Amino acid sequence: MKSNTYIYILVMALVTYAIRVLPLTLIKKRINNRFIQSFLYYLPSVTLAVMAFPAIVYATQNPISGILALVVGVTVAWLGASLFSVSLSCCAMVLISELLLFPL
Repeated sequence: MKSNTYIYILVMALVTYAIRVLPLTLIKKRINNRFIQSFLYYLPSVTLAVMAFPAIVYATQNPISGILALVVGVTVAWLGASLFSVSLSCCAMVLISELLLFPL
């Protein structure tokens, strides 16, 4: 059982290393294609959003509280508030919805 764990760790390390090294070794010249440039530009933001969305929704006792906080956060950010104001409004929305809508 223990040897399988080391094999899994080795495979994960090789895959992670290959993902980071192969683009550096295979692509030598500058990328001029506008589609690929825009894809690579937005890729980190999309990846972060995909990882954060389930955590936002399911971090609370009730997923509805997380969805309400997400809606409030997106709205406050859309209106141009700072990151601190957005996070504070999301926390306040979770607190209010957990206390009023879903009491223990």
